[in-house]
Amino acid sequence: MSTGTSSAVTTLAPTPAFRRADRRRRLAFYGPAFVAAVAYVDPGNFATNFQAGARHGYLLVWVLVSACAVAMFIQYLSAKTGLATGRDLPTLCRDSFPRPVAVGLWAQAEIVAMATDLAEFVGAAIGLYLLFGVPMLPAALITAVASFAILALQRRGYRPFELAIVFMLGVIALGFAYTVVAVGDQSASDLAAGMLPAFHGTDSVVLAIGIIGATVMPHVIYLHSALTAQRQRPEDPAERRRVLRTLRVDTTLGLSLAGLINLSMLCVAAAVFHGTGGDFDGSLSSAHDGFGRLVGGGAALAFAAALLASGLSSSGVGTYSGQIIMDGFLRMRVPLFLRRAVTMAPALTVLALGVSPDTVLLMSQVVLSFGIPFALVPLVLISRRVDLMGDLVNRAQTTFVGWVAALLVSAINVYLLWQVFSG
Repeated sequence: MSTGTSSAVTTLAPTPAFRRADRRRRLAFYGPAFVAAVAYVDPGNFATNFQAGARHGYLLVWVLVSACAVAMFIQYLSAKTGLATGRDLPTLCRDSFPRPVAVGLWAQAEIVAMATDLAEFVGAAIGLYLLFGVPMLPAALITAVASFAILALQRRGYRPFELAIVFMLGVIALGFAYTVVAVGDQSASDLAAGMLPAFHGTDSVVLAIGIIGATVMPHVIYLHSALTAQRQRPEDPAERRRVLRTLRVDTTLGLSLAGLINLSMLCVAAAVFHGTGGDFDGSLSSAHDGFGRLVGGGAALAFAAALLASGLSSSGVGTYSGQIIMDGFLRMRVPLFLRRAVTMAPALTVLALGVSPDTVLLMSQVVLSFGIPFALVPLVLISRRVDLMGDLVNRAQTTFVGWVAALLVSAINVYLLWQVFSG
């Protein structure tokens, strides 16, 4: 009897080979949040954060920190949904809601995807212009070619694509780490004061909405679920829980890095440009020139390189998100070249017409902010359903936080409309 019991215990105990295999499976779930993080530091973030810091100093730090916290929660919820269901959010919306609702969600998601592409193409074009003097329209075409090259890595599996994106995220982080060091000490008291909620006029409200739209990105709410669902889905409940903890760590690390980059943008702009009068006119080109004059050539170069890496990487992520959106909502696959041509058309048109790139960047982020509830509300509705989520269904507290986030973003958008049209 004792031998049999001992044998049974030995059979059930995890072996070293099992532990290694389990670690490899969990390691495969690291990476999606860092791909999502690129969208949180795209050129739209440069435009909104630099204008916010230059015009209002540290006033909107609280908006940025709050938006990053909400983004972390939303992306974790999206990743968990992909893990639990093995499907991406657009597919779940198509299968869960009436067809007119699904088509409506698809239509607004396409508008959001175009606004995203607009910001990313314009930002990369500005980066190429600042670094190499390439005119804006040719620079946008170069961006299109580069994004195709990045997307082509998907043919070798998800990992090469993710590693390329993480590399460029590292370039952005290093660029701003250098700039923060070059600028020097920040005002700790002003930074702390910026954590107190406040607005100064309609302009600060518009910038706050832009920060939210640039930080909480609707298209990567869809994408993150797809990136997680692509992995081999664990069937054992205990293994699902271990993988869920991995996703929690991945999301915390990836979105924390994005939050620190965003905060460094705003703080650097506040330290260098706030109160300098004519030294900064709100444009990214002016920011580049200002760094060169006030901080040094190294800071200007780091800024331009970070902007270019941001535009190129986020453009690839945006196109990938567009594929997920169309395939999921409509069950329709469009050739990549055609999709890229359609989504980049507004950006090329804007650049050809000579519209201010910085104005386009800021307003595109406001459009993105209005798209957040249309992605977040379906995510909360689906992730609370036990028939879809199984043992990973939301707790009541999680669903409550999701509803609060959706209501707050919607309320801020309504307030913006009231401010704009009443004045």
